[in-house]
Amino acid sequence: MGPAESSHSPLIITIDGPAGAGKTTVSKTLARRLGYRYIDTGALYRGVAIAVEQAGIDPDDSNALADLCRRTHLDFIVFSDELRLTLNGQDISEQIRSPRISMLASAISAKPLVRDFLMGIQRSLGGAGNAVLEGRDMGTVVFPGADIKFFLSADTGIRARRRFEELKAKQAPDLDLVTVERDIIKRDRDDSTRKVAPLKPADDAVHIDSTRMTIDDVVAVMLDTIRAKSSNDSAD
Repeated sequence: MGPAESSHSPLIITIDGPAGAGKTTVSKTLARRLGYRYIDTGALYRGVAIAVEQAGIDPDDSNALADLCRRTHLDFIVFSDELRLTLNGQDISEQIRSPRISMLASAISAKPLVRDFLMGIQRSLGGAGNAVLEGRDMGTVVFPGADIKFFLSADTGIRARRRFEELKAKQAPDLDLVTVERDIIKRDRDDSTRKVAPLKPADDAVHIDSTRMTIDDVVAVMLDTIRAKSSNDSAD
């Protein structure tokens, strides 16, 4: 199914799951196959984390955090066919991928005021449909009425290895696998136990365990699901 085959009504497709499950690569690939926009909502939280770090504020200071959000403008731009994130006009796409920012973003994402601030941006970006939105609460909180919801998971050890290889190749050559796995376990615990929008599958999400699957395998399952839904909708 490619852009020419996407004759169905515009769909909102959400892909949630824990760190290292392959959401980013799968989401980008699926969006490209469908001719849809890819929206990395997790990058927005990382963007706020960068803003917090640059401003030197305590993320537990609600007043300072609220003021920062009011002064923060995040936007996605396409540059050389690649989606880039800007913070107040500055490209921060490379900075947001460090382990330090990942952990800070996880902590910030538990703040209701930050979630409220970003929810409006997320709904604006994806509300018109023809979009694949990657995150942790896309199908449960941000788009509970999404047309198709996926929850992508994998064994913790596999996720740690994937993230380790990704970070080592990009910007953390001295990072070790044990540290990466420890960080993933902590982030899983923090994300799934927070009071606000915890990480969990939506009741109607299609759960895919990618432990022993390639990216192409996962995308094939998703495309089959989308085709089936489109066929059922056409028959109704």
